[in-house]
Amino acid sequence: MLINEKASRKHQIESEATQMFRSKGYAGSSMRDLAANLGIEAASLYSHVKSKEEILQKICFRIAQNFLEVLQKVLADKKRPIESLREAIIMHCLVMTRDVSASAVFWNEWKHLSGKSKEEFIQMKTKYEDVFISLISEGINSGEIRSIDSKFAALTILSSLNCIHTWYKPDGNLAPRQVGEELAGMLLSGIQNKK
Repeated sequence: MLINEKASRKHQIESEATQMFRSKGYAGSSMRDLAANLGIEAASLYSHVKSKEEILQKICFRIAQNFLEVLQKVLADKKRPIESLREAIIMHCLVMTRDVSASAVFWNEWKHLSGKSKEEFIQMKTKYEDVFISLISEGINSGEIRSIDSKFAALTILSSLNCIHTWYKPDGNLAPRQVGEELAGMLLSGIQNKK
């Protein structure tokens, strides 16, 4: 099998698994079901991936990497804290809406990771959350954000954003960036210092 064919088959497997994990949950999905959905023998599936968890790892780490990459771009712009926070919220929405099924698997099924993969995933998640906490703390120090618990505020904002996959429709009235801008406006109005 050529390298491109192999890469294409792996992409096909991950894509089908993403849909299955989203609809049936990771625990309710089996490699046998995945093979059947793909129209191949289970033995053929194992020539492309080692395990169901390997597929989950790829989905979760791909999305986690996307989140960290867009956040680095936001920080590189070196804007005022409130503006960086606004852009971070918008970029979070863009990642969430780029592949809604993968986002759903990422947020709902990551707990099924194990060992070092789970530890590394939690570190990435914490690193991401810490940037939001820092931006809010900087905003408080600059007077742009009212005096609040920055961790509580960050986790509240992220909780609101992380359920986008439950209601967002690609063919809905708002484009992904518009969704981000609307959410940023609503979420930041609750913490911004009113002058």
